[in-house]
Amino acid sequence: MNENDSTNTSRTDWDKLRSLADEQIDTSDIPELSDEFFANAKLRLPKGKVPVLLAIDEEVAEWFRNQGGDFRLNLNDALRQYADSHR
Repeated sequence: MNENDSTNTSRTDWDKLRSLADEQIDTSDIPELSDEFFANAKLRLPKGKVPVLLAIDEEVAEWFRNQGGDFRLNLNDALRQYADSHR
């Protein structure tokens, strides 16, 4: 994760989009989903969170706090990336 991941803002005009009726939104670049797609689709729900009391070095905690956003989510993302890379 780099510093731009959580600081970039959308250039979408959300107010304009909200004001459009569904029929006015151009979806021509999005292909229709076929019956085959739905026949092979699998429902995946995110797993819940487990509360953990964890003592970490002060410098590590400070670094995550200085990254902006919720440092707990950033720490969780870093741990997930580590775990995924070691499976």
